[in-house]
Amino acid sequence: MKTFKKPLSPEDEKYYLARYKEGDIEARNLLIEHNLRLVAHVAKKYQAPEHDADDLISIGIIGLIKAVMTFDSDKNSRLATYAARCIENELLMMFRSRKKLTREVSMYEKIGIDQEGRELRLMDVLESEPIDVLENLETQKKVRFLRACIKQVLNDREFLVICERYGLGGQKEKTQREIAARLGISRSYV
Repeated sequence: MKTFKKPLSPEDEKYYLARYKEGDIEARNLLIEHNLRLVAHVAKKYQAPEHDADDLISIGIIGLIKAVMTFDSDKNSRLATYAARCIENELLMMFRSRKKLTREVSMYEKIGIDQEGRELRLMDVLESEPIDVLENLETQKKVRFLRACIKQVLNDREFLVICERYGLGGQKEKTQREIAARLGISRSYV
């Protein structure tokens, strides 16, 4: 088993942080490598049977990299202190995103076995009317055609009354009383 490199002394840490600020990528890599033990330590706090240790460490390393890249040595704190929070934050973000995914349910998810021993899926037990897509498209086409014909035959006011009364064009159906009040005409005329 490969062991992690020992943490840097405070003096070495300051030296490599200064070199990284000047653009030395090797200094950044060295800071990351010498703080991998911290990632393992923080990830260990979150270990559970449902969490793979390698995944936790991988996510923690992302937090460590972010910490090294954003650390401000002028704040008089150690990199390890700052990095531990960044690693924890990265792990907690991963847990939150996984929690959202656990609420999702697949229609093909197995939910049990029926009396004959066959697997039941969620979609097998949900009732729904079969949808004929072609029939829906044909109906929409006929509605558009009918609406165009009505527009040619009726004047604007009559067209408005028909559209509002029957909810054509996606609007809510209105009562004769509502339409009569809006247009200032009798209900019987509507």
